[in-house]
Amino acid sequence: MWLAGLLGVLVLLLLAGAVSESLSEAADARAYPPPGQMVDVGGFRLHINCTGEGSPTVVIEAGLGDWSTSWDYVQPEVAKTTRVCTYDRAGMGWSERGPLPRDAAHFAKELHTLLHKANIPGPYVIVGHSLGGLPVRIFVRDYPSEVAGVVLIESMQPGQLTYATQSGMLSFFSVLARFGIARLIAKPLGLAASDGPNADASFSRSVRPQSLQTFADEIQSIPDSLAQAGAVKSFGALPLIVLSRGLDDDAGWRTGQAELTQLSTNSQHLTAAESDHLIQVHQPDAAVAAIVQMVREVHGQ
Repeated sequence: MWLAGLLGVLVLLLLAGAVSESLSEAADARAYPPPGQMVDVGGFRLHINCTGEGSPTVVIEAGLGDWSTSWDYVQPEVAKTTRVCTYDRAGMGWSERGPLPRDAAHFAKELHTLLHKANIPGPYVIVGHSLGGLPVRIFVRDYPSEVAGVVLIESMQPGQLTYATQSGMLSFFSVLARFGIARLIAKPLGLAASDGPNADASFSRSVRPQSLQTFADEIQSIPDSLAQAGAVKSFGALPLIVLSRGLDDDAGWRTGQAELTQLSTNSQHLTAAESDHLIQVHQPDAAVAAIVQMVREVHGQ
């Protein structure tokens, strides 16, 4: 009898958690509406936020499990020079879930569709951070006439990294999130970003079951994403800036970053001396400077 009673209490707690999570997500949707526009790209909608004016348009591809709010320090500064767009990959941020697999080839195709459906013409300066550098390589190969320049910020390097995927654990957390547990433990355990001008909105997105499951799906596809990007060997003479962290004792990572410059015969390697991997957060002025430099190079200044 006591076991049955315990199970009953557990069921009631899970039901209460599920109701609480549903109410919290509804409240978040009202409190933190998408800052940009929602665009149908073929059965699901992606969120894109464009600010500033001018050409070329800068398009930013976020890193693993990340989205547009990570660039809140960078976007306003770049917008003083030209038009700049951040977006959320399917299932992340304000974007709706998209089809599997969540790999670099799908990211590049969906981004291209998004830009055209949103009437954002090229040429583009494409910026890719970390995982985001992989779909950028594919975008350059598949749509070369629409790319004016590339900035790779702490980009992953095919063949450089071996990932022990933790997608199963994240999928488990996505189940817990359905009962409000992720929302309760994320901040106390230091698992959620606590800085930035839109930290509360970012938190509201990060603890949803959808975000955690998509994070898991992106990790699951990292080996395929690395292989897909590795098939792109050269950008030709397309202008390229590689921006790497300065706070680093990983010789393999430094070597891989230097090798990225070999993608183009017209490349530069810059360093954010005071930053770790999250340059856009911890030394955003370095990210801004690299992007603005590329815009000016495209203009021939």
